[in-house]
Amino acid sequence: MATLKPFAALRPKPELAARICELPYDVMSSEEARAMASGNPLSFLHVSKPEIDLPPGTDLYSPAVYAKGKENFAKLIADGALFQDSQPCFYLYRQVMGGHAQTGLVAAASCQEYLDGIIKKHEFTRPDKEDDRVRHIETLNSQTGPVFLTYKAVAAMDEFVAKKTATAPDVDFTGKDGVRHTSWSVRDAMEIQFITEQFAQIPFLYIADGHHRSAAAGRVFTARAGQGSSGGFLTVTFPHNQMQILPYNRVLKDLNGLTPEQLLAKLDAIFILSPNGAPKPTRKHELALYLGGEWRTLHVRPQFAATTDPIERLDVTLLQNFVLDPIFGITDPRTSKRINFVGGIRGTAELEKLVNSGEYACAFSMFPTSIVDLMEIADAGGIMPPKSTWFEPKLRDAMFCHMI
Repeated sequence: MATLKPFAALRPKPELAARICELPYDVMSSEEARAMASGNPLSFLHVSKPEIDLPPGTDLYSPAVYAKGKENFAKLIADGALFQDSQPCFYLYRQVMGGHAQTGLVAAASCQEYLDGIIKKHEFTRPDKEDDRVRHIETLNSQTGPVFLTYKAVAAMDEFVAKKTATAPDVDFTGKDGVRHTSWSVRDAMEIQFITEQFAQIPFLYIADGHHRSAAAGRVFTARAGQGSSGGFLTVTFPHNQMQILPYNRVLKDLNGLTPEQLLAKLDAIFILSPNGAPKPTRKHELALYLGGEWRTLHVRPQFAATTDPIERLDVTLLQNFVLDPIFGITDPRTSKRINFVGGIRGTAELEKLVNSGEYACAFSMFPTSIVDLMEIADAGGIMPPKSTWFEPKLRDAMFCHMI
């Protein structure tokens, strides 16, 4: 059963939240972060990407970078821009992006349950990225970026959240990207007990985004066993039916020696091709190809998707197994320099731009992987192919920090 606990969050002063809270450290380059934080000493990027306050070209993993992050974090606290609650609380965090809204529970999840598989993962992690997050947590003695979890929706929790979010919020601001962020505190003992009991009946939680943060929290917990660690890590947990997954599209550098006509002939054996197609697929097992200034709709021929294996029937797997590997010669998309991945947040116009520039030869626009597929694969202990999902909106760092 899932254990979620209240904690005394370190949070921004409400009137400063819009200036402090920032996108996660791993969705931007150092140069982008430096530009975003320019002229704003309160920006949390000074903590999450502290290399921006050091000379350009500084090794991202040098001790000086982590030390600078600790210094900047301590200053935000000392100046009162960040304050810690006097008692453990749960929190609700709502995000509104265009017509999409999602409200999650902010809580400390159990590191032990992550290690035991009650909190399920679906991606491999890279040791260097894990090491980076471990050093960041250890240096700051805090988890400043939340892990994005999901659970199978429960009506009683939905009702509670609807009632609570009808009250006045603690924080409410809209970021420069147009995403609105609102939070509420849950301090009442009876309400805390209710939430705790509801999640105690939920068998599993699922990592949507934040596999490296989760793995790092587990490592810090193991290293600190018996040394006063709370055993919790910072999470925001959303009901599965509120999740918004965008596609992760593919662009190819070349046609592997084929002419466009030869490529289309090979694709015709795998897909039913329709010219003058739409840039965005409308259902599972439908893709879109941008080639030669034209979009084509590609419907997977039934025999290629005739499998009960939840990983093998993913569109990203079908594309890899029947197109990228045998036709383009890309056996490992993780390491190949001939393929790149474009998050769906950038839209299909970005795919057209990249191909029209001549930098890429063609692009595949994907239909989003479903949250049901993700849960099914995680339940089976499977690992999804790289770049299968892109969750939006992203959780803002510094909305809540968990001091360990």
